[in-house]
Amino acid sequence: MALQTTLDEIAAELAPRLGEGKVADYIPELAKVDPRKFGMAVVTLDGETAATGEALEPFSIQSVSKVFTLALALGRVGDGLWSRVGREPSGSAFNSIVQLEYEKGVPRNPLINAGAIVVADVLLAGRQPREAIGEILRFMRFLADDEDIVIDRDVAKSETETGFRNRALANFMRGFGNLVHAPDLALGVYFHQCAIAMSCVQLARAGLFLADGGRDPVTGRNVVSRERARRIAALMMTCGHYDGSGDFAFRVGLPGKSGVGGGILAAAPGRGALAVWSPALNAKGNSLVGSLAMELFVRKTGWSVF
Repeated sequence: MALQTTLDEIAAELAPRLGEGKVADYIPELAKVDPRKFGMAVVTLDGETAATGEALEPFSIQSVSKVFTLALALGRVGDGLWSRVGREPSGSAFNSIVQLEYEKGVPRNPLINAGAIVVADVLLAGRQPREAIGEILRFMRFLADDEDIVIDRDVAKSETETGFRNRALANFMRGFGNLVHAPDLALGVYFHQCAIAMSCVQLARAGLFLADGGRDPVTGRNVVSRERARRIAALMMTCGHYDGSGDFAFRVGLPGKSGVGGGILAAAPGRGALAVWSPALNAKGNSLVGSLAMELFVRKTGWSVF
């Protein structure tokens, strides 16, 4: 079955369920988003793109950005990163402080909030927050092959004004000596990376290197080494959906990363990358309909790694 037909079938099957769940209303700008929005896109290794719904509408990628900042940080400090952040699933909420205290300021993995704040701290080394944010944005534009990707300033401002729990996490890690820069500097980078706005088509294109062993198959450029791509994908599989990661692996069976903006990016090694957006979230903070869409896609195409 053609990918376009598959996506259109998924959109039709899930249409009655749009709006189920709850948008991330603790970030005021995200509370304004229509929970019935839905978009999905797939980009294959040979560059074929299929899309359905609002797949061209930009949305706040939020924690999906953590995959890309992780790739940048590993490029900067290599395996030295793992002395400051772990590689294990958290089993706790994405913004939990309890585990962080027990483990003396070392976050469980780089895909929860505390871990991504440490990654932002790594990217800050030797530069101003504005420069680090610019590097992240340039990387996203490079991967998506699209200069139109921007940061949603309203979302960044909204997060900065209401990110009290993230401030607590940052200060906590600073207290344990696991944050080099002032918490507000690392948080400035973190809040702005989360506020990057991308469409499903752009996001799937940006994630394509993860499906081809670290190489962009469209341009032929190497983004990361094959080993590093494999390791990033492994972390996405085990940690990419917070304390719902096991369930996503069970139902979908692809390395994926979700964000509270309702986006999910997944990579199917040797096949392609897919992105879905549906803003209403389940109890774990992952897109409710988006997760169902990924499950349906794998069922129809057999793209699971298992």
